[in-house]
Amino acid sequence: MQLYRVIGTVTLNRAHPTMLGGTLKLTEPIGESLIGHHPAEVDSVVVWDDFGAAVGSIIAVSDGAEAAQPFRPHLKPVDAYNSAIIDELHIHPELLDNGSNP
Repeated sequence: MQLYRVIGTVTLNRAHPTMLGGTLKLTEPIGESLIGHHPAEVDSVVVWDDFGAAVGSIIAVSDGAEAAQPFRPHLKPVDAYNSAIIDELHIHPELLDNGSNP
């Protein structure tokens, strides 16, 4: 599970019947930037969302083969889904391993 920020909504003209009941959100990963690493370029990811995350929300995303598992027995054709909307996030820099420990 990784943290992503919602940056938009994907609108479909027509969709597979199993896609009813949720929306597709365009997101970008933010986990690295939270701990001070700023990658030069990040890839956007389309995420299935049935919680109603708004643009700007930080969400927890599950992806890969596990992404379709919560939808059994009627699997959805998704590669990533929103598993939580993060209300608050507290980071303690002193607890992060910055590579200085052998």
